[in-house]
Amino acid sequence: MNTIDYFKLQAKNLHKDFKTKTPVLDKTATAFLYEYTPKYFDIEMVIADFDIDEENFSLMNAQHVIAKIANFDKWASLLKAPPSELELAKLLYDHQNRIDLVGWHFYIAEAQSMNEDELDAEIQVEIFKQVVIEENIFDNMEIESYLLKHKN
Repeated sequence: MNTIDYFKLQAKNLHKDFKTKTPVLDKTATAFLYEYTPKYFDIEMVIADFDIDEENFSLMNAQHVIAKIANFDKWASLLKAPPSELELAKLLYDHQNRIDLVGWHFYIAEAQSMNEDELDAEIQVEIFKQVVIEENIFDNMEIESYLLKHKN
């Protein structure tokens, strides 16, 4: 599956998880709230972090959230990204339980400062594979993940 199709599937899965909502009566406020039975995503965390309108969550909204999680400002930017940036985005997305975007940006900024050179996406992919996947140097960090497959 190519990377764009992978992210499309993630957006569909997020949208499916949102569609599992069921109204629950909050006895203290006598208002309806929602509960979810998601398979793929920590929906409460997504709602909180991305200020989701639970009443009007569309597939387009899901695509936007997935783009943000994958380090793009919007879905259209993800679709237009070169292959090396998409590969890096997929690595960051798949391993979000090991290092978050902020941590990765700090790590790369430090590496660029030490090398006195900007590291393009291809080089960042190789660095990511080495330090995050092979060496797992961020193993001692506790990272929240939007993906349920990473939850214990």
